[in-house]
Order: sequence, then C-alpha cells, then structure tokens
Amino acid sequence: MSGMSVERLARIEPFLQERYIGPGKLPMADILVARDGEPVYRATLGNARADGTPLEPDAIFRIASMTKPVTSIAFMQMVEEGKVALDDPVARVIPEFATLGVYNGGGGAAPFAPTKPCAPMRMVDLLAHMSGLTYGFQNRTSVDAAYRQTLPDGGRSMEGFDWFIAELAKIPLEFAPGTGWNYSVSTDVLGVVISRIEGKPLGQVLHERIFSPLGMVDTGFHLPESERARLTDCWAYALGKEPRLIDKGIDSKLTAPAKFEGGGGGLVSTVADYDRFCRMLIGRGALNGQRIVSPKTLDLMTRNQLPGGADLAAVSQSLFSEASNAGAGFGLGFAMTLDPARALVPGSAGEFYWGGMYSTFFFIDPVERLHMVFMTQLSPSSTYPVRRQLKTLIYGAVEESYA
Repeated sequence: MSGMSVERLARIEPFLQERYIGPGKLPMADILVARDGEPVYRATLGNARADGTPLEPDAIFRIASMTKPVTSIAFMQMVEEGKVALDDPVARVIPEFATLGVYNGGGGAAPFAPTKPCAPMRMVDLLAHMSGLTYGFQNRTSVDAAYRQTLPDGGRSMEGFDWFIAELAKIPLEFAPGTGWNYSVSTDVLGVVISRIEGKPLGQVLHERIFSPLGMVDTGFHLPESERARLTDCWAYALGKEPRLIDKGIDSKLTAPAKFEGGGGGLVSTVADYDRFCRMLIGRGALNGQRIVSPKTLDLMTRNQLPGGADLAAVSQSLFSEASNAGAGFGLGFAMTLDPARALVPGSAGEFYWGGMYSTFFFIDPVERLHMVFMTQLSPSSTYPVRRQLKTLIYGAVEESYA
C-alpha cells in the first residue's frame, strides 16, 4: 500500500495537458512519482521534437543544474574518504584563488579597483553557494558583466578547467565568502576540485563513483551518436510568441565530448536514471546494496547552512535560482523546505530538492518517503509555476501520512 490516491494522482496528466502541453506553453512533460522507492505514478506526454515526434519514456533530456546535486554527492564521498574537508580552503586545490578579494569598484569600461581583502573561500562555501562567485546571467552588477564578457558561453565549449579557473581568478568576488548567498558557478568550481584531487576528468569520476554503481546508463556529459534519436529538442520562452527552438536533438552537439564538463550544469539524463539517483537519496545514501554516501553525510548535506538559520528570502543576493526564496534554506548541494507555511506549498519540513534551467525538477521528502522527477525542456525555469503546481497535486494525493 502506497498510501496515495490513484484517483487524485490521475489529475496530473490532464492538468499538464490542458494547462501546458495543449496550449503550447511546454513542448513535453515526463513525470514520475514514487513512494517508499516504488513508482506510484508516471505520465509521458507531448512531443520530443518540433517535427511532432511523440515523447517516449526513455527520452534523454538536458538536466542542467540538476547536475549540481550529483557533483555535490561525489565531493562528499571524497570528504568521507579523508581526501578533502569541508573547511579546507579552496586555494589548497585551486591555488589560482589564493589572492581573490571582494569587489571594490570599477568594472565595465574601467578596470576593477583593487579588491578588498577577505577570509579565504572554503569548500563548504562552494557547496552552499556562499562563495562570493556569481553567474553572468544574473545581470545585476559589474561583476556579473565581467562574467558575461569573459565566460560568454558558460558551458561545454569553454576551453577546459584550467582556462576557466584562470579567468575566474581575474574577477572580484561579489561578497566575502560565507557572508551571503548567490546562485553561481560554485558547483562548476567544485567539479574542478574533484577532478584535480582525483587526477581524472570529472565525467570519469562521476561514472565510477555514482553512475555505474547506481545503473545510470544514460547519464553523462555527452551521449553516444547511437542514442541521438532519444535526445529531445530544447526551447526557450519568447514573450507573446511561440517558444523558440534553441537546440535540435537531431543536430545537437551533445554527441561530441565536452571541452568543459560542467559540474554545475552539463549532464544529460533520463527520468529512469535520475529516479535511481533519487531512490538512493530516499534510501539514505544507498540503493540495491550500493552505498554511495553514509546516512549521516546525507543528513549534513540536507541541513540549512544559511547564517543564523535564515531562509533564502533573508540572505539571497540572487535574482535567479532553482528555489523559491520564502521558507527555503540551502544545504550542501540541495535547497530544502524549512517551513511549508512560509513556502505556501504543501510539503514537509526537511524536504530537499533542486531543478534545472530547462524547467526540470526533483524533490525528496524523507518524512513522507515521497519523491518526484519531472522533465521538460523550456528555458528559463522561472517561466511558469509548474513545479509548485505539481507539488500541490502530488501532496493532494497523499491519503496516509507518515508524519
């Protein structure tokens, strides 16, 4: 017995069809809901391609920032092995960051002013997005502008890890590490840390440590040419117009190895593969006899790291992230719900989650032993409130609570 209402779960498909797929707001949707690690609902609808090719349950999606929890888990495995510690300075592995300081004026057409000194950036600051780094697409400050100028692609075509780090080291921090929260390239830097410590490409590390043990056979930084037919097209929202096709699966460069394996957003995956990752999380760090991290490590990762126990609404300097700010905290690679009343969405305190820029999303509720994986391909993820709506529908189907 799952303790879930079959009739209420059945509301999900018509909701998605009538609200999003039919009107052309989302090109496709694939959702899996599970309780106690067992599927209780699955719906696959819409078109994988602009030519009308129907979406299939084995479709491959760009999961963007849903890469971040995977990279974070791999780093915490190395913490467990004593190879690195959360309070280690990042400069221990990335000496290029040894002289980083905080923005103190300048930028744009003028050079940056000499930076203000600050405490060293620590590994925990990367995991918690409290590093002082940023993303160029935030479009708020001179530091953001420098990212856009220096790292205009920000993705798989960048010239490798050493180039990326050398360019970042030229740009001031937004704030002193540990004093604020800003959605950023922190997890990409964490991927560099992992690769340098292990002496291997990040993709190889993730395969050996996570994908192979969990049976995530379709997840990686590129996909074989033989699997191209399973790759969806990808769209971007256009105000007042039809969504704009930005990457055709049939022509995508995702079948070529990435120059830059971005730990913050470079993976492709499937619903089935990411469900295995979620089942490992629901299983307190293990799946089918494969221990990925210890339960106590996962407990630490899913505890709020924000100063004073605050929520993101109080400390975030970010204009964009994969989390709603009210009632949400942030741990080591995951956001979590601190207070469902402040979040204004049904759920449990302690639920943790993240999403990707193409509107993909997952959540893990350890209280109700409930998880969901949702895939589509529309940027940006803030276009529609579909994630909040799906959570409301799913929690509305809970008949027997474990709380």
